[in-house]
Amino acid sequence: MINIQTFTFGPFQENTYVLYDSSKECIIIDPGCYDEQERQELADFIETNKLHPVRLLNTHCHIDHVVGNNFVAKKYNLKLEINKHDLTTLHSLMMVARMYNLQAEPSPEPSVFLDEGDVVKFGNSMLEIVFTPGHSPGSITFYNKEQKMMIAGDVLFYGSIGRTDLPGGHYQTLIDSIKNKLFPLGDDFVVYNGHGPSTNIGFERKNNPFLV
Repeated sequence: MINIQTFTFGPFQENTYVLYDSSKECIIIDPGCYDEQERQELADFIETNKLHPVRLLNTHCHIDHVVGNNFVAKKYNLKLEINKHDLTTLHSLMMVARMYNLQAEPSPEPSVFLDEGDVVKFGNSMLEIVFTPGHSPGSITFYNKEQKMMIAGDVLFYGSIGRTDLPGGHYQTLIDSIKNKLFPLGDDFVVYNGHGPSTNIGFERKNNPFLV
């Protein structure tokens, strides 16, 4: 069974996820830990639960989801894994930080490019990947069929969708990603997203004003 620990970090109140199972191996998705206190909170959880981080993943590469990449990669000697279409977004990190007057360290370059159909393995667990662009050019969603859960980044929110006015965003592409890639997984899938509370596909299919 995959355990999911959520942290809400940074000035953008971004959700960072640590996933782990009985093997104690864990993966870190979208580390948004912005300051020393938040970095320590993440590290303390990993140490207290005697976890062994084995992978560093980004659903997409906007600043709020990658500002902790450098810390996590260095502390746990991990290689960054993203979708290749978000490489330009990743490279804009320092420019965006200056624009928002935020402190940031450059992210490490990705060593692995993930794409639809790939499988992320850790411990006794696995996540499959679907390509869900629209919020950013290289957004991907990680999901597990057995537990009926997904880590969707900023693709789909409770009662809303990701913004599409940032560079590389496209409204109709995002709508198509949700309806053609996420909806078919099933109404009982829980959606762990990049901001705010989790939701499920069935609720969003019936109630989300952008999707009904």
